[in-house]
Amino acid sequence: MIQNEAPVIANSLWSATANLASACPALTDEVEADVAIIGAGFTGLSAALHLVQVGQKVVVLEAETPGWGASGRNGGQVNPGLIENPDHAISKFGLQMGLRMIAMSGNAGKLVFDLISRNDIRCDAHHVGWLRAAHNTAGMLNLEEKARQWEAHGAPMQRLNASEAAQLMGTEAYIGGLLDPRGGNIHPLNYALGLADAAVAAGAQIYGQSKVQAVTSDGPLNLLTTAHGKLRTRKVLVCTNGYTGDLIPGLRQTVLPIRSVQVATAPLSDNLRTTILPGLHAPSDTRRLLSYFRTDAAGRFIMGARGAYKPGATRARLAQARAVTTQLFPQLADVQWDYEWGGYIAATADHYPHLHDLGNGIAAGLGYNGRGVGMATAMGKVLADWAIGLPKEDLDFPVSKMRGIPFHNLHRLGVEATVARYKLMDRLGL
Repeated sequence: MIQNEAPVIANSLWSATANLASACPALTDEVEADVAIIGAGFTGLSAALHLVQVGQKVVVLEAETPGWGASGRNGGQVNPGLIENPDHAISKFGLQMGLRMIAMSGNAGKLVFDLISRNDIRCDAHHVGWLRAAHNTAGMLNLEEKARQWEAHGAPMQRLNASEAAQLMGTEAYIGGLLDPRGGNIHPLNYALGLADAAVAAGAQIYGQSKVQAVTSDGPLNLLTTAHGKLRTRKVLVCTNGYTGDLIPGLRQTVLPIRSVQVATAPLSDNLRTTILPGLHAPSDTRRLLSYFRTDAAGRFIMGARGAYKPGATRARLAQARAVTTQLFPQLADVQWDYEWGGYIAATADHYPHLHDLGNGIAAGLGYNGRGVGMATAMGKVLADWAIGLPKEDLDFPVSKMRGIPFHNLHRLGVEATVARYKLMDRLGL
């Protein structure tokens, strides 16, 4: 179970199968660091690891435990690339920065698997590619355009017809697909715990149960205050993504926290396992309210979907995820379901992650729009580059002004309305 979480989203497969975590005691003293990092998810842990490797003294403050938030609760898909196609990034950010963003996001999967290999992280890593499944003709055309644009930047793409997609997935529900060999899948919580262990082994300090209550100026330094300790530092990296609160005024209003939920079966029999995802892929489909599914190391089947905020509505979405499973794989109609859980991704208005220089030596990276494994890891490296003084124009991601989303206080109503609209459009095949 996920500790200190609402019961409706706490029964996590990843928590139940996590590696033994290293002790991360609470901060109970006054300490100093070159760089303080708030949040021990993929972003913060990647930043910490990259910073200590270049000689920086790093302290990470986490409100719960490493990987507690979305980093330890997601589907584990390593999805290279941005939500928007490469041409859009160039059009929006200009040729030079657009090309840097394309390279950064396209190499995000390689970064993840390289970190896993170099640090011997045990997280059931499968570098088998990211499979996108087209549910209708419009979806397939979108995948074709995505493939064309990425191929123009040197990325290998494998188009799949209906038969080829069915062979890889074990279902004939899709008309084709696209396999991006740069991606794959992992056990997300064990990846986070492995990053934490690697950062500590390299010299970082990580304190759990140490929620930052205030960030104030202390002369040329920043003072971070927790319930029982204080931290003085030159640079602060805010890496809280969908769990961003009001610590930095206005930052929470730049993203929409959207609940994503998953369900998992008991381990499947050998006969069933051979009929579903034989290549260990973790597909995502092209619906607006996408389904994403995979198996784990023990042969459990996992289905993910977008969630809701109230317990009753969340339970309905969990039931829907189980129903979608049996639609795709009728052979799973009588399986036992053992786990159901969820967490918050962070969506942005423009579908791009955001990198903000907040002044006084403070920066934030957040808003991965459901692609957090690869993009959060890559953003952590960018934040590390910022912290050691790399000029903004030389970073691999643009620094943007912090802009709140209009009517943010009504975001739950807005998200639910959007979900209802997308559900109707998917049903109509639009």
